[in-house]
Amino acid sequence: MEFSVPEELMAEQLRVLERIKEKGKLKVGVNEVTKAIEREQAKLVFIAKDVDPKEIVMHLPVLCEEKGIPYTYVNSKKELGEKAGIDVAASSVAVIDPGAANKEFAELVKKIKELKEKKERKEKAQ
Repeated sequence: MEFSVPEELMAEQLRVLERIKEKGKLKVGVNEVTKAIEREQAKLVFIAKDVDPKEIVMHLPVLCEEKGIPYTYVNSKKELGEKAGIDVAASSVAVIDPGAANKEFAELVKKIKELKEKKERKEKAQ
């Protein structure tokens, strides 16, 4: 289920996340994010790739797929925590409301969906 996110898109994701934290609404941490997905409040889920053990976040992509919620990956939980506005690392973050960053958020979700569809097409072709 994991797909690679190009560095350029990774940087854009973090910029958009930083904008959302200013005026939007986020849920931070696996438990909060899981609840937001189950309640279908999440509009996008960020998952850190450097979570150890991986089992901590393994269920998130599966839940997102079930609920039709887009998700993406970032390299570092430390950076994810910083951009979400907390002083500690975050293994995952859910966007509940993009706030003033609505336009950038919509474009980001579109790019993530395109990236994922491209990966799925590639897998089917093999």
